[in-house]
Amino acid sequence: MPERYLRSRQMLAGLLADSHLMPLELVPTAVADHAAVAGLHDVRIYLADLQERVLRLLTGSGPDAGQGADGDEAELRIEGTVPGRAYQYGQVLPVSGAGPEGYRWWVPLLDGTERMGLLRVTTATDDDRTRDDMQQLASLVALVLASKAPLSDSHSRLVRTAEMNPAAEMQWHLMPSRTYADGRVVIGAAMEPAYRISGDAFDYALAGPVVHLSVFDAMGHDTAAGLTANLAVAASRNRRRQGGGLVETGEAVEELLIEQFGHTRYATGVLAELDTRTGVFSWVNRGHHPPVVIRGKRWSTLLRCPPAHPMGTGLGLRSTLCREQLEPGDRVVFYTDGIVEARGPGDREFGLARFVDFLVQHHTSGLPVPETLRRVVGSVLDHHGGRLLDDATVLLCEWLGPRPEDHGDAAARAGLNS
Repeated sequence: MPERYLRSRQMLAGLLADSHLMPLELVPTAVADHAAVAGLHDVRIYLADLQERVLRLLTGSGPDAGQGADGDEAELRIEGTVPGRAYQYGQVLPVSGAGPEGYRWWVPLLDGTERMGLLRVTTATDDDRTRDDMQQLASLVALVLASKAPLSDSHSRLVRTAEMNPAAEMQWHLMPSRTYADGRVVIGAAMEPAYRISGDAFDYALAGPVVHLSVFDAMGHDTAAGLTANLAVAASRNRRRQGGGLVETGEAVEELLIEQFGHTRYATGVLAELDTRTGVFSWVNRGHHPPVVIRGKRWSTLLRCPPAHPMGTGLGLRSTLCREQLEPGDRVVFYTDGIVEARGPGDREFGLARFVDFLVQHHTSGLPVPETLRRVVGSVLDHHGGRLLDDATVLLCEWLGPRPEDHGDAAARAGLNS
């Protein structure tokens, strides 16, 4: 067995063994030590902030440690930089050409398809074995970080650039990751204002060939709105996991909200399912904006369905189950009113037409789903001068087709282009 292969295996096995009893603060040193065994030197870990605007150095000394060893920058911009491009497109990119220290690289950190940040790595060689070693190290580091982050306040402080209100604290711990992909679908989500979320929430899950999707917008802009959204998601998951259909699930959400709040709190929403074997998309609209379908990189339509009343109002309107046949490559987009009703100079709304045009434009350009959503939310924020008066949430699901064994397109769509 080649010696380089053995060193690579030793690097991964050693880091994996040590990771089980390792706090987050020891991860940077352990990664650097084990990586050196395989000839990967001067390894640095950078993590993206919550709004995906900057990459911050994980020093192992907390978020206020300032510059890292050897004067490493503690914070890197994502827009307009080489590391930012590596992060945006999921590509391994050189820091610069070979120098006295060797080759230096930016390597994406991905937890599955969730973008976490980058590794900066220095190597003596530039060949396939070296690139494989860097990418395998990055995959393992991402898994280690994903296992440590939920229990680490140091991680939470590092990836935040502003103070977070209690409602946002609840929402971010409630919802699934912002990116998922397999051979059948690619799912992406984005939310703003990241530190002042109140009543918006999204959810998705898979059960065999069926993808469950939902978005909720609770009334109000306070902590009670966050509680309403949390109850809506919890009730939806509970009934869904008991085998309830979309209409029944919407009724279960309403029943719980009325039980808890009387008729003083409500939430609009869309509850949906996608059968990945056939492309049949089914949904129920509970007083919410209709989803949009983007097809063929040029055509879009609203999925209209007679809406029932918002969940929690008890108005007695009948829920209608609607269906649409999707084509491979179709993107279904859910959104809340903060996206289309964001107002800029002159009290001008961002608007549905502009929102859809933006999505179609980036669909045509082939941008990965997470990067498309990062940019559309950034555009909404820019339109509103960087400050939203309402939550703005987007949930996007792209159906790739009925063949679960074909993972290549899913990887590209999710940004795993390295």
